[in-house]
Amino acid sequence: MELLRVEALTKYFETKKFFGATEGAVKAVDGVNFAIHEDKVMALVGESGCGKSTVARLVLNLITPTSGKVLFRGTNIYGFDRAGMKAFRKSVQIIFQDPFASLNPRRTIYDTVSEPLLIHNLAARGRMRAAVVDILGQVGLSPDIMNRYPHEF
Repeated sequence: MELLRVEALTKYFETKKFFGATEGAVKAVDGVNFAIHEDKVMALVGESGCGKSTVARLVLNLITPTSGKVLFRGTNIYGFDRAGMKAFRKSVQIIFQDPFASLNPRRTIYDTVSEPLLIHNLAARGRMRAAVVDILGQVGLSPDIMNRYPHEF
């Protein structure tokens, strides 16, 4: 079953002159198409600067496309209300290559792991520590690292 479809996804970033007048546009992503089926994993690979991160941000609706569609289970994500977007983001994950650019250096591992659990009501505040310990264990990490920061590894 098709889970996610990207159709003619395009993102142009306007370039501005000194006083704010539009000078032109950088074509960051131009007509990208792909589909991801349920129970499949997709890797988006390419040269540095080719638009991989921009595609990922467009797919998560973190930035607005110039044109195109992202369909999740047949529904255009750009029409989701706040609750619909929250449910969508709970179902979709993107793992960026550079962990130091992906993790907030001012937040502990505990804060980073617990945040989505709070947002999606996956653990009560009183059980949060146990939930974080469980998640760290699932990926082979010791609970001793919970109070460390990303740069401390």
